[in-house]
Amino acid sequence: MLSFPDVYEKHQHLAYNLCLNYLQNRQDAEEAAQDVFVKIHAKLPTFEGKSSLKTWVYRVTVNHCLDVLKARKRHKRFAFITGFFGGDEKPDPAFSDFNHPGVLLEDREALEILFGKINQLPDNQKTALILKYIDDLPQREIAEVMQLSEKAVESLLQRAKHQLRKI
Repeated sequence: MLSFPDVYEKHQHLAYNLCLNYLQNRQDAEEAAQDVFVKIHAKLPTFEGKSSLKTWVYRVTVNHCLDVLKARKRHKRFAFITGFFGGDEKPDPAFSDFNHPGVLLEDREALEILFGKINQLPDNQKTALILKYIDDLPQREIAEVMQLSEKAVESLLQRAKHQLRKI
């Protein structure tokens, strides 16, 4: 039987780093990682072991980060619309704040531009790219996390690279 403290201890850094790669803001990543572990705590008794625990944690984390990004887009649209029609609601400046602790100040601008381009990719391409080139997962494991075939992941990576060149 899996205990939550063991799961948390073993996978907390993985979840936080993945959240940070998606959200590119330390505070947002910390909050998202906490939310991920709340979900994991609730779902741990139903974990069937069809995939590895690490793969399952990745999947929960990726899905939560995608939900956070979708909520951001909705909030931005709402803020824009209410601002357009005379509301006092302004877009939250933290949404565009690139605050990644592993980046030196002089590299921050270049990385902000790169992540800005990565953020323009469709969610599945962005996920494949982050898991492959930032989290350095093998293609087989990416396929498990995304619940796709290895060929589908390879195709997503090729399309993502092609899109980034165009952007």
